[in-house]
Amino acid sequence: METVYLETTFISYLVALPSRDLIVAAHQKITSDWWMNERNKYTCCVSQFVIDEASVGDSVEIQKRLVIIDNIHALEVTEEVEHLAKTILTSGVIPQKTPNDAAHIAVAAVHKVDFLLTWNCKHLANAHILKRIRILCEKQNYPMPYVCTPEELMENKNVG
Repeated sequence: METVYLETTFISYLVALPSRDLIVAAHQKITSDWWMNERNKYTCCVSQFVIDEASVGDSVEIQKRLVIIDNIHALEVTEEVEHLAKTILTSGVIPQKTPNDAAHIAVAAVHKVDFLLTWNCKHLANAHILKRIRILCEKQNYPMPYVCTPEELMENKNVG
């Protein structure tokens, strides 16, 4: 089975109350559809970075996120992961103020995860940034995961 790293925005959209913002509501629906119809086609994983991010905020929402994460394998944060994350950050491709964005990619790359699923289109699912990060990963001899939104990872986009 191919592997999918579930970044924190995916988990958050999955359990959040329905948004009144039409775009966010559509993303929530797509996330729910992917979870119900696609996740069993993959081996899903997270990392301590996802657990830490999911553990911040409203206590009710934290509990909902952690219930989902509790049943998903957490990949180890190794020295290799930390080194690659630092390399990505020091390159300036991802802002220093968002170190976990670099860490998510590093975990997925070091552990050779096939896909990184996210709704973070500012720093993660961003073609210009990913092109530069791919070069950094390849220079360090790590395969770059395919970073995408849940909609891009659906076999049947007419789900739901």
